[in-house]
Amino acid sequence: MEFASTMRRDATLLRLSRGESLTTPERIVVLVIAGGVVVLDALSLVLTRGADPVATLFSIVTTSAFALYLWSPLWATCALGIMFVLSFLTENETQVLLAVAVAAGLIMRLGWTSLILAYVGAFLVGTGIIAYGDLSVPVNVGIYLIVATLAGAIGFGLRLAFARGRRLELQLEQQVAEQAEQEREAVLAERRWIAGELHDSIAHHLTVVALHVQMLDDATVSASSQEAIRIAARKAMADLRFVIELADDGPRSAGVQTGDLAAAIDEARSEFEAAGHDVVLRGDPRDERIPRAAEIILARIVRESATNVLKYAGEGAVSVLLDVDDESVALTILSPLPLTPRRELSSSGTGLGRMAERVIGASGEFSAGESEGLWRVLARVPLV
Repeated sequence: MEFASTMRRDATLLRLSRGESLTTPERIVVLVIAGGVVVLDALSLVLTRGADPVATLFSIVTTSAFALYLWSPLWATCALGIMFVLSFLTENETQVLLAVAVAAGLIMRLGWTSLILAYVGAFLVGTGIIAYGDLSVPVNVGIYLIVATLAGAIGFGLRLAFARGRRLELQLEQQVAEQAEQEREAVLAERRWIAGELHDSIAHHLTVVALHVQMLDDATVSASSQEAIRIAARKAMADLRFVIELADDGPRSAGVQTGDLAAAIDEARSEFEAAGHDVVLRGDPRDERIPRAAEIILARIVRESATNVLKYAGEGAVSVLLDVDDESVALTILSPLPLTPRRELSSSGTGLGRMAERVIGASGEFSAGESEGLWRVLARVPLV
């Protein structure tokens, strides 16, 4: 199967090679052959008194036609054909026949199907006329057929080698392009990951800072707001170091965020209470049935939901409900809807997308929206 596939690819490249020029080494060989024959014929004309000037001229012109293969196989073959026809009128067909036989190599190397078939037909007809024609001197056309066969085989071998080399070159180019695309995708994926990590960790703490900055003018809560800002800033710096260490793939500190669900819920509860919300907790975040992967995902959901609650929730209680059964763990966060939107806190909508991406990536279920006058976030992650 692999051999057949390779042959099909080579055949395709052979069909596509119409009009392709000779390689530099092949050009040199053609020029050397044509020039050598021209020089030998010229010396024969000068040194041999008995040499036929017409025959020598035909040989020189015919051999010179080889140079046309450097530009156009069609015109070169046509020129040889014209010289072959004219040679019958001057009885110099045997001299031209040898050049036509040698030209089989170039035609097989450069020609396309129709040109090759036309050449083969014309060559066989010409040799047949010479073999059975009324010539003064008998000619063994078998020698010319052998020369044409050998030259054609060499030309086809070069053509096949060129096609395979081209196929390997295309495969290499494709591999390089695929590797470059993979590297580009890896860079983009790393950038998306870094952006997501920064959003999930830093955005939450900045939201806490922005919220408590608005409370600094209130003397009754100014001290607690300052403490909340200090804690949020410290945690933001710790999370930033965590993301940088992960991006650098270096050693991690002992005190960076690890995705602990219980710690995330405790942190969210203290932030909710500092913002004036009553907090209702249900379920055990330390339940041993919760796998580590699900715990990390749910901890992220809690932190992102806490960011949204601090930004947009109205007055009222916030509920964090955790239900664990034999198949899945479900986290539900309920918060009151705002009476008026907070225009001073912008939103890019990235948080909900990130939460859904994390949960769905773990074959879980995610939903977020209004439900019975509350904003409801539900994340269900399988235990296996």
